[in-house]
Amino acid sequence: MKKYLAVFRIRFINALQYRAAAAAGVATQFAWGFLEIFAFSAFYRANPNAFPMEFSHTVSYIWLQQAFLALFMMWFWESDVTEAIEGGAIAYELIRPMDLYKRWFAQSCANRSARALLRCAPILLIAFIVPKPYRMGLPPSLPQFTMFVISSALSLGVVVATSMLAYVSIFYTLSSTGIRSVFTTIVGFLAGEYIPIPFFPPSIRAIAELLPFAAMQNMPLRIYSGNIAGRDALWGLAFQVFWLSLLIVLGRLAMNRALKRVVVQGG
Repeated sequence: MKKYLAVFRIRFINALQYRAAAAAGVATQFAWGFLEIFAFSAFYRANPNAFPMEFSHTVSYIWLQQAFLALFMMWFWESDVTEAIEGGAIAYELIRPMDLYKRWFAQSCANRSARALLRCAPILLIAFIVPKPYRMGLPPSLPQFTMFVISSALSLGVVVATSMLAYVSIFYTLSSTGIRSVFTTIVGFLAGEYIPIPFFPPSIRAIAELLPFAAMQNMPLRIYSGNIAGRDALWGLAFQVFWLSLLIVLGRLAMNRALKRVVVQGG
């Protein structure tokens, strides 16, 4: 376990160096966050009672989504991993005395955590001081905030475990471009990246809430806002633990099978 913690620490420290890129990302996320909130505001003003979430809950959802974008977004891929598979450098990875699945998992968690840490503070600072009703609210209670923190950690695990399945699929292709495009679009939609899951039509929402993608950003962001609370929040945490465990098992099985068929040409 120490060597994987070392991988996490090294990758985390290395990712913290990209402050200029983080600053540029913060400006983009501010603009996108305001655009989303203003768009939702127009719909709420037209018919305030037609939506499954209170406007304050939606505002908190959007600001948190932008603050922790790197933590939850499926379009964030590990270029080192994809390049190693496509370019043949996977041969070097396989001779290292480390479990490849655990190494890539730790690396991805570290990179996502560091990027989120660099960007979240300025976004949250502004989100808490902008005028109402566009201001982000505090969680309803301390237990609710505690569940949000736990849910965020589980959400990161589910996101990375899902990404690992996508990385394994690259072993069977010549290029990751197609997989990345289809994967990020479908998973992003079903995870509530474009619109929160409660806004889905009832038939689609009923299915989406059973899929592993609902255990990603959907759960912690709705717990923080108070849209999911009490026993429902505890069930949500159990739901995340279930999918995290299952995805890790499936990912390890898929990787073990893929690695048995790896062929690296050249020298």
